Amino acid sequence: MIMEEASVRTASPTVANLVIGGGLAGSMVAIRLAATGRQVTLLEKESAAHHKVCGEFLSPEAVEYLNQVGINPLDLGAATIRFVRLSSKQRAVETALPFTALSLSRFALDEALLSRAEERGCKVQRGSFVEQLNIQDNLWFAQLRGGESVCAHTVFLANGKHDIRGWERAHTGQGDLVAFKLHWQLDPAQTDMLREFIELFLFPRGYGGLSLVERDVANLCLVVRQAELRRIGGWQELLASVLDDNRHLKQRLQGAKALWDRPLAISSIPYGHLAGQPFGLWCVGDQAAVIPSFTGDGMSIALHSAALATEMYLAGESAEQYNHRLHAQLSLEMKLATGLSRTMVTSAGRSLALCGLTLFPNAMRWIAASTRIPKQALLAPLLLPRTENNPPRSS
Repeated sequence: MIMEEASVRTASPTVANLVIGGGLAGSMVAIRLAATGRQVTLLEKESAAHHKVCGEFLSPEAVEYLNQVGINPLDLGAATIRFVRLSSKQRAVETALPFTALSLSRFALDEALLSRAEERGCKVQRGSFVEQLNIQDNLWFAQLRGGESVCAHTVFLANGKHDIRGWERAHTGQGDLVAFKLHWQLDPAQTDMLREFIELFLFPRGYGGLSLVERDVANLCLVVRQAELRRIGGWQELLASVLDDNRHLKQRLQGAKALWDRPLAISSIPYGHLAGQPFGLWCVGDQAAVIPSFTGDGMSIALHSAALATEMYLAGESAEQYNHRLHAQLSLEMKLATGLSRTMVTSAGRSLALCGLTLFPNAMRWIAASTRIPKQALLAPLLLPRTENNPPRSS
């Protein structure tokens, strides 16, 4: 870690609270801090709304946190999910989820959260790419691309799966996967078959998911071991191989039109990551914890970590205390999810998964319920100023 650097110059003016990253966690921190009157500056590296590699699954916990800050995903066109279907080779099993979930693109959701942060009084600087972060004399210095720097008393690190130089995450858990994401327009009959379902599919040394988001667009995400991708050759070869192996997914994509020229991709996903010593940094979102995507709990963890960090910061507690509490809340869920993910990308695990779930379909409900943030860890809503979209909650 880069902790001291004599060459760093003091930026002017110094901000009280700096949030690095304008995704779910960063925006949630900014909204909740600004709602209490705190001065907040948020740096977002992209200049406009954009898509991200994400399963786009909103659990009830995530929806509750969004509702607390006046954002209703249904108003943004979110699709409803009530069932899960698992397929491998020629077989498929399905069951009802133990809860009702929603699905909404990160393009729509991230922009809604950033706009809400601005409405609350947060200063949002788009197109500000942080290349390096240093600390000197108890002040943080964020070095931006282009030579500018921002100085802050407190930093909330919310820059997603990408690391800042000097603050790289340790290689832990399951880090040998490559993820792809592509939006599709399905054949109308296949769209109707997918409605209200999240479909999980297994293939050699990988797994993925398919679900509808707003405007009946289908979000296809998958992860595959890096060695398998190198052996196959690339995205087109991988997709052809998956469709050849999984009859159910092949049927879903018959007559479908890809909405982008090529998929989004990210490599070396740090599944199983739980932030270590924070050194005074408030790590939230994927900088705090990265759970395997099949659980559908990634967005709720991002929002929960942001809410917890904000609450503890406002209460005068330290980043170290926050980190310890978040570890205690998530460690069992992370271990279970990472263990299952490791098993799912092996040949033996794939065979056992579908065989076992055919005999015991309620196992899918148990997995869905067990890989969630514990109910007792969820936070009560912060008291926010009244707006048209955020009326007082009834007692």
